[in-house]
Amino acid sequence: MLEQQARPDLVFTWGNPSRGDDALGPAMYDLLQHANLHGVDLLTDFQLQIEHATDLEGRKRVLFVDASLSAGAPFELVRLQPEQDASYTTHAMSPQALLSVYRQVYDCAPPPAWLLSIRGYEIGLGLPLSAAANEHLQAAFSHIKQLLDPLQPADWDEPVVTPA
Repeated sequence: MLEQQARPDLVFTWGNPSRGDDALGPAMYDLLQHANLHGVDLLTDFQLQIEHATDLEGRKRVLFVDASLSAGAPFELVRLQPEQDASYTTHAMSPQALLSVYRQVYDCAPPPAWLLSIRGYEIGLGLPLSAAANEHLQAAFSHIKQLLDPLQPADWDEPVVTPA
């Protein structure tokens, strides 16, 4: 069986579709699947796991996307650095810890990575995605498409100015 080579960019979303605004990550995954992005792999899961370090191998850039109850609206985009923390032993591993695991496993720097945190409001079992979170999702989707546009590449580290 032939192994498919990793595309340069990876967008990794996570969250639980059954828990209200925690569904923002998987909802972004669904939107991006239909966006005809070139040179981009998409991955989604309920949470980050140590094993996901292998998904970062061979990447030029990685964009992690998750819901946040504390991010500014509609979303925040920040550059990540590897950081060893205790999250690898808990239910919710941080992307920074995943980058640190990558560095330990492969004995080299991980690919450049960013976290796009989409502002959510209500996380609870059985809740639907809130109307406000859905608006934030659409704004974040537009921004991700700009970031990944091969014809007009954006500066990923440029501060995002969003309407108040």
